[in-house]
Amino acid sequence: MSEYIIPNDFEKSDETVIEIKNLSLSYESEKSTDVALKDVNLEIKKGEFICIVGPSGCGKSTLLSVLEGLNKATSGEVRINGKVVDSPGVERAAVFQNYSLFPWMTALQNVSFAVYETQKKRGKKISKKNADEIAANFLNRVELNHFENKLPGELSGGMQQRVAIARAMACNPEILLMDEPFGALDAKIRESLQSLLLKLWREDEQKKTVVFVTHDLSEAILLADRIVFMMPLRIHSIIDVNIPRPRVGKAVYETSEYKKLSQKLNHLFYNEVTDFVDETEVGL
Repeated sequence: MSEYIIPNDFEKSDETVIEIKNLSLSYESEKSTDVALKDVNLEIKKGEFICIVGPSGCGKSTLLSVLEGLNKATSGEVRINGKVVDSPGVERAAVFQNYSLFPWMTALQNVSFAVYETQKKRGKKISKKNADEIAANFLNRVELNHFENKLPGELSGGMQQRVAIARAMACNPEILLMDEPFGALDAKIRESLQSLLLKLWREDEQKKTVVFVTHDLSEAILLADRIVFMMPLRIHSIIDVNIPRPRVGKAVYETSEYKKLSQKLNHLFYNEVTDFVDETEVGL
């Protein structure tokens, strides 16, 4: 790791929820071995909001897929609450850039179905009526209470992503994994959903641990407790964000701390990443 680590004054839980130890992942083929991650180490505390940033192809989404249990490590391991992750689990929920809604189900049905299936996997019985009530509550919380009976194709991209967020939160996971969830949205809708996500996270009775992949450095500063900056294959540095919460976009962007962090991240992205890639290409 580099020297780019800033002391953090936030009061955080001492309880470690996610442990990533010496994690490496390679894809084997007949002709070659492609390394996606190499010796990644990271501990994430309960209730933390972590943003992962870095250049395209550095392994951000691959790391998230291992946390989700969709990819298995070649060596090393990921543990959640002390248990090795080797498959998806009900303590995790994911939100992707492409919404992943069932097109034949209404907004309410998409959320209700996820709630019902999650409770079933937890070994708990829940009636359809109760699942619908939970779904309606969360659609209301994301300001879609008048769109419950709309199909995804009848909703805008921003509204579909609200449904996806409502679905994830309604399942009451301990950990929320988010892969570029606002990447395909325009700036105004993106800002609105950033505020919504922070509000839901802050007001949650059992604050969720969030791991959020983004290519947007400003978004990372706005959202995160800590920013994990990845170079190709590995973590380069971990930077704490000492900006008081609650955070509002325009106010945050005017602070000296934001400007300092923005300058630091841009230096990493445009100088050290370029140097790293150049050295790799010439075999240094």
